[in-house]
Amino acid sequence: MSDRIWAKLPAGSREALADGLSPSDLQSALLEVSRERAAKVTPARLMDRWRKDRFVQPSPADPRALVRTQARLWDLLPERFAGVELSPVTPLGSCSAVATIHQNMVLTTMRNTEVASDPTNELALEAAVRRRAGAERVDLATCQRVVRAQLNDGPGMFAHFQLFALVSSARDTGSGRTEAELLLDHLRYWYAVLGERAEFTFTTFAPSAVRERIDDTVRPGLPVKLEEDATRTKGAGYYAGTAIGIGVDGNELGDGGFTRWTADLLGDAKERCLISCVSTERLTAISGV
Repeated sequence: MSDRIWAKLPAGSREALADGLSPSDLQSALLEVSRERAAKVTPARLMDRWRKDRFVQPSPADPRALVRTQARLWDLLPERFAGVELSPVTPLGSCSAVATIHQNMVLTTMRNTEVASDPTNELALEAAVRRRAGAERVDLATCQRVVRAQLNDGPGMFAHFQLFALVSSARDTGSGRTEAELLLDHLRYWYAVLGERAEFTFTTFAPSAVRERIDDTVRPGLPVKLEEDATRTKGAGYYAGTAIGIGVDGNELGDGGFTRWTADLLGDAKERCLISCVSTERLTAISGV
């Protein structure tokens, strides 16, 4: 498809757009094209797009129920986590520059930004800024509606959905102690949300001291079981070492794990970053939670 499209344009067009124009000049050119195309949109075409475009169709979730879920999540959040109201857009490359997410999976804008597709990436950027400013440890939380461009045909799958996310970043103190501390804080919070029905799993993708700390520190510090899922492969290239799963009554609500994001953003291999999030829509759909 890419070759077919570029074949319709004069030779050198791709190189000129990708490298020949400055970001501001490219933005101006694309905005001018958009203005001309928008001027040709009729009310009938607009109605057709509203009905058929999966990116703009409203969510079937009841917003009143979602607000109640959000309120409970915020009420239970420990004081150490600072709430952050994120922008619906983030710098271009926020996912692809630090994670293994292809840019095609993200809704890119014409203003050198992209529509938020994962609040944990944005929180990691903010955590890196605060760590660089001297904060010994940073714990952030947000609730954000995100958009993802990959096509999902399964039941209950939509292009946009809401996530409640936590990100914690601190410097490594050795022997997996920092990681154990972060894991306990995140999992204890999700237990406060889910109660005795909480189902937590962990997977170790690479040998590390964290595995020992899970047995001698994390598991004894939790009121529910933390089961090992040795068969999990999802996120093997995304998470750095250890991933966690969060569910209730056999229903997957979200996951998380350690990433190299703040280490890459700060250029410091000693940085540790734990992310975790759940779908508020899935959480709302589960009666009694």
